[in-house]
Amino acid sequence: MIEFIQQQKHRNETLFYFGLICLGLSVMFILLTKYTSTQIYNVNAWYKPFKFAFSTLLFAWSMAWYCSYLPNFNSHVFNWTVVILLGFEIFYIAFQASKGQLSHYNISTPVYSALYSLMALAATAVTLYTAYIGILFFKSDFPELPIHYVWAIRLSILIFVVFSFEGFAMGSRLNHSVGALNDNSNWFILGWSKTVGDLRVSHFIGMHALQVLPILSYYVLKNTKLTIGLSVVYGLLALLTFIQAIQGRPLFQSKNETIIQDQN
Repeated sequence: MIEFIQQQKHRNETLFYFGLICLGLSVMFILLTKYTSTQIYNVNAWYKPFKFAFSTLLFAWSMAWYCSYLPNFNSHVFNWTVVILLGFEIFYIAFQASKGQLSHYNISTPVYSALYSLMALAATAVTLYTAYIGILFFKSDFPELPIHYVWAIRLSILIFVVFSFEGFAMGSRLNHSVGALNDNSNWFILGWSKTVGDLRVSHFIGMHALQVLPILSYYVLKNTKLTIGLSVVYGLLALLTFIQAIQGRPLFQSKNETIIQDQN
C-alpha cells in the first residue's frame, strides 16, 4: 500500500494531493451523517457529498495513474480541469447539503438553476476530456505494458464515458427514479431504490469500470481475450441495468415489497 501511495504521488503530484483532499472530505462527510439529522428525500443530506467526494478520489487517482503512460501528454491542463471543475461540484453539493437543499435537479430559483447547469457543464467537460484521453490510448502503442492491461484501460475509459453521459437521462428528467420522485431506499450508502427503477445503478456500474476492469485484468485475468470478454459482459451489465431502470423495475426488490406489489 505504501508503495502504491508513493507511486501515485510520483506519477501525478497534483491529482495525488487533490485525491487526498477528496479522501479527507469523504471522511468528514460520512462522519456528519452520524451527527446530523438533516434529510433530503428521506436520506441523510451528507451521503450525497460523501459519494461524490469518494468517487472523485477514485476518478482522479485512476486517471492520474493511466495518463502517466501516455507519451507527451500535457497532464497540467487535465489536472487543473479536474481540480477546478470537480472541486466546484463537491463544494456546491456540500454547501447545499449543509442547508438541507437539493443540488441536483434544483431549478427552484434562477440562481439554483444556473448552478445546476454549471454542474452539468463541468461534468460534461471532464467527461469529454476523458474521452479524448481514451482516443489517445486507442491511437498509441505501449510496448512496455502488457497488452491485456492496455485493452482494459481503453475499454474501461470507453464504458466510463458512455455511462457518464447516461447521467443526462437523470438530469433531463430532474429525477433519478422511474416510477416515483427521486426514491431512495435504506440500501447502505448507495440508497438505490428497492421499489422502482433507479437510473443511478447503471451510472455507477459504468463509471466504475475505470477501476474494476484494469485491476481485474492486471492482477487476475492476465489475458487479452478474457479482458475483452469481461469488458463486453461488464458493459452489457451496465446497459441491462439501464434498460431495467427505464422499465421502472428496481435492481433488487425486498421480499416484503414483492408481496405488497403482488397483493396490489
